[in-house]
Amino acid sequence: MANGDERDWLPIPDVAERLGLTPGRVRRLIEERHLLAVRRDGVLRIPAAFLGDDGPLPELRGTAILLNDSGFDDESAVFWLLNEEESLGAAPIDALRAGRKAEVRRVAQALAL
Repeated sequence: MANGDERDWLPIPDVAERLGLTPGRVRRLIEERHLLAVRRDGVLRIPAAFLGDDGPLPELRGTAILLNDSGFDDESAVFWLLNEEESLGAAPIDALRAGRKAEVRRVAQALAL
């Protein structure tokens, strides 16, 4: 399960359309850490799992900032979020979506130590 390859990945224009935003606004959400994106096949893409019904998954931003403060670049943060974390028994993004934000952030913080 490397790099979240089994997940859906959306280019910025698709995310913009899905959320009813402009591509520029989606890029701003990436800059502000509300979303994380990485280049796949030369195109900047966002995992669909990072999106809620109305926008970015609210729990993602704080987790992304914590991972960045812990030394993760965007690519390694996305990899960590999308792949199973043994101590959670699930991929961190799935645990976030299940309401386990505090647990995910505790594990992420421990990775920096």
